[in-house]
Amino acid sequence: MMFLKKSLSIILLVVLPVCFSFGQDTSNNNNSFELVKNLDIYATLFKELNTNYVDEINPGELTKTAIDAMLESLDPYTNYIPESEVEDYKFITTGEYGGIGALIHQQGEYVVISEPYEGSPAQKSGLMAGDKVLEINGQSAKGKTYSDVSAILKGQAGTPITIKILRDGEENPIEKTITREVIHIDNIPYSGILDDNIGYIRLTSFTQNAASEFRKAFLKLKEQTTLKGLIIDIRGNGGGLLTEAVDITNLFVDKGQDVVTTKGKLADKNHTYKTTVQAVDPSLPIVVLVDGQSASASEILSGALQDLDRAVIIGHRTFGKGLVQNVLPLSFNAQMKVTVAKYYIPSGRCIQAIDYSHKDKQGNFEKIPDSLITAFKTHNGRTVYEGRGIAPDVTTPIVHFSNIAMALYSKYLIFDFATIFRRTHPSILPADKFEITDSIFDSFKKYISDKNYDYKTLSEVTLETLKKNAEKEKYYDSMKPEFEALQAKMSEDKKSDLIKHQDQIRELLKQEIVTRYYYQKGKVASSMKNDPDIAVAIKTLNDTATFSSILKGTFVSPKPESDDSSDEEDTDTGSDETN
Repeated sequence: MMFLKKSLSIILLVVLPVCFSFGQDTSNNNNSFELVKNLDIYATLFKELNTNYVDEINPGELTKTAIDAMLESLDPYTNYIPESEVEDYKFITTGEYGGIGALIHQQGEYVVISEPYEGSPAQKSGLMAGDKVLEINGQSAKGKTYSDVSAILKGQAGTPITIKILRDGEENPIEKTITREVIHIDNIPYSGILDDNIGYIRLTSFTQNAASEFRKAFLKLKEQTTLKGLIIDIRGNGGGLLTEAVDITNLFVDKGQDVVTTKGKLADKNHTYKTTVQAVDPSLPIVVLVDGQSASASEILSGALQDLDRAVIIGHRTFGKGLVQNVLPLSFNAQMKVTVAKYYIPSGRCIQAIDYSHKDKQGNFEKIPDSLITAFKTHNGRTVYEGRGIAPDVTTPIVHFSNIAMALYSKYLIFDFATIFRRTHPSILPADKFEITDSIFDSFKKYISDKNYDYKTLSEVTLETLKKNAEKEKYYDSMKPEFEALQAKMSEDKKSDLIKHQDQIRELLKQEIVTRYYYQKGKVASSMKNDPDIAVAIKTLNDTATFSSILKGTFVSPKPESDDSSDEEDTDTGSDETN
């Protein structure tokens, strides 16, 4: 078989909470004694607490609290998985779960359908984005969180669930009975041919079959045209199975090359993963797009292709997670996902950014200090560094959304307008051709004219702080007219923000509306048109001299904006939940 066989213990690299439990180290008698001693202390403490505490205790809740607190001192990827959460963790590795197939979010006292997946039971039953969930199986959903509703919507494939919803434009609630199915989330929501015969593949996860899905998409692109280059987009991809990253690398790197090596405390955790078969295309020019949310398996793929000088990396510095987790069984059907090793890419570097073995005086984990950062060399002799994620070969400017754009988005005004638009417009142009016309934008401005989307700019926050300090130091009274005049000027200037930042607002509107008609594939296709990183990637692939000079190490990238994206500890920025 072309792709690597999975090892007996599933190896995971995901930026998500995971699990750890006690394990006896027979090679260290002192440590074994400490382990037995402390387990005995814990057992006797628990017994006495249960006997003597004034109120009845919940042993399960207390145990989980104790375990979570203990594991919190290790790393964010070592966590306890109780039996009730095991199914959710299976989704991380398989990309499959039992449910209706829809994203949901909290909006006021109710949960709202964000988006039914194309072809899912939710979509086939007629559920639409914007539908407010009133009841589930005859029980009111008012006041329930989206986590509560998600737990109810998920379930064994083949079982029915009855949902009562309220839809925009309808006077009466609508009741639907939906049969749950096995929902599979594609690793590749979109692939296609861009300008100048350049292929594009968006890879959003590394669950089982990611490599086979990628191979299928790539071969389809090759059948459509003679490819001039390929863009692999792993921005926002938080990782998944290590072996899938190795297999995708093998599509472009010939047999026998080291891709990643894992090194742990136990000998059986030490392993070097190599490419095992001849590459499908060992010479096609490749660009990999990354950002601060590209992590784990994404960093293996981008890092290996960079270290082997097989691709040009474009975007922003990646997350910096070089830790490996194994899923291990516990008693009573619980599990743990525990950090068992670090991984090293072909140059020999580990890209782990946070040193979880040390804390500062405030008890916070620290970044690996610059004094301990070591330089390594790529296959062609280019200098790369460990301990900071994957630094791109070409860094693109960071796009910052305006306060007004974020306010309109976070208060669901863009979402709600798209709901109304979908009801009043049965069809729109294809996803890659649809644009927000002046007429549509005028309608949006009219829609939000009586809505509350107040927000504070950084200047306003700074002025408020200055005012408080001036009052505290008894300066404010003498400067009050100046403060009030400046505050009034800021307020007046904010009125023009809707026009000043309309390009961003139009883009958010376009993507939300397109998703209502063409789902995730349409959203990706629509967003690509004005994507600055994709524009840089196309330009780089078309400029063979620049592309070659980057891989040879003679190219000097223009100085970018400050990039602190890898400082973040969590790659999950969305509030939607899959069901």
